[in-house]
Amino acid sequence: MTKDLPETMRGVVLTGHGGFDKLEYRTDLPVPRPGPGQILIRVAASSVNNTDVNTRIGWYSKSVRGDTGTGGASGFTDNVDTDGGWAGVPLHFPRIQGADCCGRIVAVGDGVDAARIGERVLVRTMQTTGAGGKDYGSWTYGSECDGGFAEYAIADAPEAEPVRSSDWTDLELATIPCAYTTAEGMLQRIGLGAQKVLITGAAGGVGSAAIQLAKRRGATVTAMTSPEKAEAIRALGADATLGRDDDIPGQEFDAVVDLVAGPRWPDLLESIRPGGRYVTSGAIAGPIVELDVRTLYLRDLTLFGSTYQPRNILPDIIGYIERGEIKPAVAATYPLERLVDAQKAFLEKRFVGKIAIDVAADG
Repeated sequence: MTKDLPETMRGVVLTGHGGFDKLEYRTDLPVPRPGPGQILIRVAASSVNNTDVNTRIGWYSKSVRGDTGTGGASGFTDNVDTDGGWAGVPLHFPRIQGADCCGRIVAVGDGVDAARIGERVLVRTMQTTGAGGKDYGSWTYGSECDGGFAEYAIADAPEAEPVRSSDWTDLELATIPCAYTTAEGMLQRIGLGAQKVLITGAAGGVGSAAIQLAKRRGATVTAMTSPEKAEAIRALGADATLGRDDDIPGQEFDAVVDLVAGPRWPDLLESIRPGGRYVTSGAIAGPIVELDVRTLYLRDLTLFGSTYQPRNILPDIIGYIERGEIKPAVAATYPLERLVDAQKAFLEKRFVGKIAIDVAADG
């Protein structure tokens, strides 16, 4: 069911690992057709995420030891082609990135109910279908397959969840799939309840989402951010803030939700109470850290990594949206043809929340 579709579309393709010059805006990309078990989405909006930048610059390669900001503009081009993607295998270029995708289904492939045409959907970022359904398989939308930085996008039908809320715009919804599910996955992984939690990188997409998602659980939230963003962070629900260079109180928190790592990682571990938990899904300040194993075992701490997401995570987030339990945090919006400008603004880190990409707007 693909009649009445255009032959070409607008989109941004990544032509290889490297700098901004590897992102090409084009108006002649072929519109994909859904295969068996797939759907075709007319994309309304996407947003910018660390993973889009990290994939472009090759930061996931084990050869890279620095922070993400260091290579944000020029990329890490040495020895990254063999393992620069999420799954630790070479990526296939050109690739349409965009870990986030909000839009409507306009066509379906064989084996998919045609009644789904017209559904407003969000596409799961961390997928299992493409990874063969394996637990902890790594298949990321916009990395291992084409994503939402184009007018049309393909997805496996089970990876697209319907959204029935009329209160959120497409641009607001487009900020959800990557950041909010990452944050929710972390909190579910550590079983956070009405406890004291420290959240690093609190002004970013995942951090600002984690604040809201922790507060809806009744947690007392201390957020680490820059002083100029403290007021906005408190408006999202944080009970207290810490500056990035402030002293971190020792053995104060039941859990640390970390997106930063880097040189202050030992201080984060010292801040956890005996029996507490640490969870991470990012390392924007640097992936290589120092661990005093005595801190780990003498205080009975538990360390969690969090990437894989059970299939309930995105539906849970959509439920929070439809019940009015969380709110969008859109800092700025850029049209698709200005994706490079959006990434530059993203790397400057002067905002709180997410930068949305208006794919539907015809520039």
